[in-house]
Amino acid sequence: MSSSSSSDSTALEEAKFIGSVMAKTVAYFQNRLGETSHARSKPIKSWLRRNREAGHDRLIEDYFADDDIYTVKFRRRFRMRNELFLRIVGDLEDRFPYFQWKIDAIRIKGFSPIQKCTAAIRQLAYGMGADRWDEYFRMSERTVRECVYKFCKAICLVYGQRYLRKPTMNDIHRLYTVHEGKHVFPEMLGSIDCMYWSWSLCPNAWRCQYMRGDHKEPTIVIEAIASHDLWIWHAFFGPAGANNGINVLDQSPVFNDIYIGKSHDVHFQANEMAYKRGYYLTDGIYLPCLFL
Repeated sequence: MSSSSSSDSTALEEAKFIGSVMAKTVAYFQNRLGETSHARSKPIKSWLRRNREAGHDRLIEDYFADDDIYTVKFRRRFRMRNELFLRIVGDLEDRFPYFQWKIDAIRIKGFSPIQKCTAAIRQLAYGMGADRWDEYFRMSERTVRECVYKFCKAICLVYGQRYLRKPTMNDIHRLYTVHEGKHVFPEMLGSIDCMYWSWSLCPNAWRCQYMRGDHKEPTIVIEAIASHDLWIWHAFFGPAGANNGINVLDQSPVFNDIYIGKSHDVHFQANEMAYKRGYYLTDGIYLPCLFL
């Protein structure tokens, strides 16, 4: 009798335990279904009426109309002349559908080519956040970032073959002639130097490698070589700001062709010594043997 009663009590305890587990499981799924239905019942984010055409009209009135307001400040804010900017806008508009003024699926006019190019130029010139220009250009943060990406890619495709290239033999002789006549430096290929650009929005995890003792904030190094007509035929951008000129030169691709034997041989003599290639004018911190 006692054995049967004990087995009945054990079975009752097991039934209670299983019942409580099932009840908690049902309650859990009911709560999850309630949360899901509540989330679905939340209103969808409303569409923001930015009035794109008003942004275009304001931009034209400020910079591109016959009686525009900021004529004297155009070059400082766009980093170029008005005529050059409009030529770039026209070239991109002719070749890329993204920069053409189109009507979207709900019959609303999109952003104009001038709006897109101006947003990209401002982002590159000032380095501010993408949402900084929402009130002026009537563009969202995502659209401004997209404009910068599309603009840079289009510029490289349209002008890269002409400007982003290494000097040919004719270019080298022209550089020699100009530099000798203007600076009295025969067979000089150009001036090479490094600049330190402030990076105020540097991530905290990277700040140490982009800091130098003589700079108060993180910097990025750019190494460039430009000709007399502002043709930048070499640019090396991105080394950490803790580097000096020699460290940057060790990473730079400017002398790669010399190392692998693909550079042009242009012989000249200086101080009764013959050299196979031209040299670069520097600020005096580099080893002389690196530039001959």
